[in-house]
Amino acid sequence: MAIALVALGLLTSGVSELLLRNVRPWPSTHESEPVDILIADGVIRGVGSGLAAPGAVEDANGAMVLPAFTDFHTHLDMTRLGLPFRPHTGGPTLADRIQNDLDNWRSGERSVADGAIYTLGRMISFGATRVRSHAQIDPDSGLERLAGVVAARDAHQQRCKVQIVAFPQTGILKSPGTEQMLDEALRSGADLIGGLDPQGFDEDAEAHLDIIFGLAQTHGVGVDIHLHDRGEVGAQQIEMICARASELANDVTISHCFALSSVDERRANSLVDAIAAAGVSVATVAPGTFAPMPLEQLRERGIGFGLGQDGMRDYWSPYGTGDMLDRTWQLAFTNGFRRDDLIEACVDTATAGGAALMGINNIGLEVGDVADLVVLPGDTVTSAVMDRPQRQLVIQDGAVVARNGQLV
Repeated sequence: MAIALVALGLLTSGVSELLLRNVRPWPSTHESEPVDILIADGVIRGVGSGLAAPGAVEDANGAMVLPAFTDFHTHLDMTRLGLPFRPHTGGPTLADRIQNDLDNWRSGERSVADGAIYTLGRMISFGATRVRSHAQIDPDSGLERLAGVVAARDAHQQRCKVQIVAFPQTGILKSPGTEQMLDEALRSGADLIGGLDPQGFDEDAEAHLDIIFGLAQTHGVGVDIHLHDRGEVGAQQIEMICARASELANDVTISHCFALSSVDERRANSLVDAIAAAGVSVATVAPGTFAPMPLEQLRERGIGFGLGQDGMRDYWSPYGTGDMLDRTWQLAFTNGFRRDDLIEACVDTATAGGAALMGINNIGLEVGDVADLVVLPGDTVTSAVMDRPQRQLVIQDGAVVARNGQLV
């Protein structure tokens, strides 16, 4: 491979540099040859053979390199990762699981902040350097959970970029006082406003959405709404969200969006049209209990699509490890993908796809791209999804932040 270098200012004194030797960028075949990647000031400055730099050198010995992962939908305030395993006590409905969390979240063996800091560190060690986390705002917890996620963001600010969504998990209309607390949360560290099943849970979609989008307008922030409602009830709410999104200057995301996979094909196509026209993005956690979202159709229409791990080992579910490669495998598996190009598309969703929705562009492996990278052994990108090997290096903004599964 010919050497590719940025010409201006590459070796000026004071520039922070890192040279990755013998790495295979996004290998789709066994025949992919190793190259060197030169990083300076958090940006890829050169990709080629025989590169030299006076800075630090890491020899990957032929391992692959991918863009670092983006967890676009998680709940750092709820996690029990790192604590003794606890039998699941939640009931089968959404309301049951919400109540199970309310009944138990204060009984953990550590603070929300300690749990969030631990879990975010674990996620980083697996290669996630960008995370969007929801933080529950309700009359019981007040802003305590938000404060815990803010503490995690601050503790790992040199290792990971974190966005926080003020999330009314117990409803807004059903929990008087929540609207005022959401307003305060947006003044106290939250980056976006969230919502939850405006019709199915709060039982008044118009009023719920009026509050959410009113707060978004007031604070100049984006919106990320959990929409579990299925069928036509969910479909109508998608249309309502898209109508409001068209009038909002900031980004809007529908998380879960189960209605897309629970209406007939003609209706689903009309919803995809509405989402595309409104510039709304979609997030999934690749659940195994419902039909998957039409990933290929969303990508073809240019609709932003992100992947996340949701809750991890919490009062909702015993699942979750902190590893985005696990969830990427789940996305491919639940979609029934076998071809390498489709599995690689899942990796793209789990890396650059979510990053773009967080406003972080130029995520890739070319000269000029942001140097947020993960180095790991394996034959091909698909093999990494299947095997999920230990990460050798995690690099954020050009600096090594984890090595062999341990933070540095």
